[in-house]
Amino acid sequence: MNKTSNKSRGGSSPTPSSGKRRARAAKATAGSKSHTTIRTETPTIPSKQQQLAALIVRDQGATLEEMIAATGWLPHTTRAALTGLKKKGYAISSDKVGGVRTYRGIAPE
Repeated sequence: MNKTSNKSRGGSSPTPSSGKRRARAAKATAGSKSHTTIRTETPTIPSKQQQLAALIVRDQGATLEEMIAATGWLPHTTRAALTGLKKKGYAISSDKVGGVRTYRGIAPE
């Protein structure tokens, strides 16, 4: 036998035969019958920066420890996010009372 006769008999070829293609197409169309899917509105989870903004606009403000606990960020990342909020227009101030620094902010209009 030579190599050309092996291909004509349906030997192993990298592409499937037309019969296999038709079977796959039939399976694909059989499984794709129209089903109505009911999508419910899922509440969107606020981003970490939005959570941080919500913390500092509270009347009592937020300490660095509270912001770290809420976001899971390191202290320097949390401070950098405060700078990012300043760039977005938040007026942020900080007070140190009893050795604890508290950050307060006013949201931009």
